[in-house]
Amino acid sequence: MNYLNDKYNLGAITTERLREMKADGRKICCITAYDALFAKIFEEAGVDLILVGDSLANIVQGKETTLSVTLKEMIYHTKAVTSVAKRPLVVADMPFMSYQVNIDEAVNNAGRLLKEANCDAVKLEGCTEKILTAVKTMTEIGIPVLGHLGLTPQSINKFGTYKARGTDKAEAEKIFSDAIQLEDAGACAVVLEKIPADLGKSISENLSIPTIGIGAGKYCDGQVLVYADMLGINIDFKPRFVRRYAELHEVIKKAVEQYASDVINSNFPTDKESY
Repeated sequence: MNYLNDKYNLGAITTERLREMKADGRKICCITAYDALFAKIFEEAGVDLILVGDSLANIVQGKETTLSVTLKEMIYHTKAVTSVAKRPLVVADMPFMSYQVNIDEAVNNAGRLLKEANCDAVKLEGCTEKILTAVKTMTEIGIPVLGHLGLTPQSINKFGTYKARGTDKAEAEKIFSDAIQLEDAGACAVVLEKIPADLGKSISENLSIPTIGIGAGKYCDGQVLVYADMLGINIDFKPRFVRRYAELHEVIKKAVEQYASDVINSNFPTDKESY
């Protein structure tokens, strides 16, 4: 199948179309973006879903964790993405402490992302009773929600490590149960991060909503990667689940080195590049 010519590239992707993709066995392609420039390129490439992740803390801001990202920053970056991305479903991460405190605050913050940043859905990490209530409430008033299970980066201080989750029976059973509960609460999809492939397979087979994997094996209904990782711009992060489709760090570095050399040696601009 020619990916760019399949039927799902006609018209905007909606949460209902994600369900249709799962039913048809058509894998969902997701990638992160934090600005209009890359969002436009990714839309032209035909991706189905753009995640404006709180990973912008790592990629854009140079932070060690995602915990410091604010709602204001998420609105700013999401608004930049939605200004150009029209076909993909655009999902915004709800940042740490924007939905964990109480339901009213969580719903209000999610509503701000949809109203001010024009995204199509929000994503929440974890599956506590409070989060399930938030998912149910948001869904009931028309805010689509993606869940996120397995390795949840906003909980790094609790985990103390970025190792794979669900590798023991008890945790695997909890992640499976959490996925079922998120679907029952109304989630339109679930991101599964860094869990064993057989657990990803089991969850995907038992949910009617799509699963989006990142380090969760080939049986998920879709896959997501951080663009800076898969394009080889960020060369310091090399987990097993990232496939490098380009080595742009070296390409960009060499281009800038050549530019600097041309400027220093008066080879740029030339007469043809002047007015």
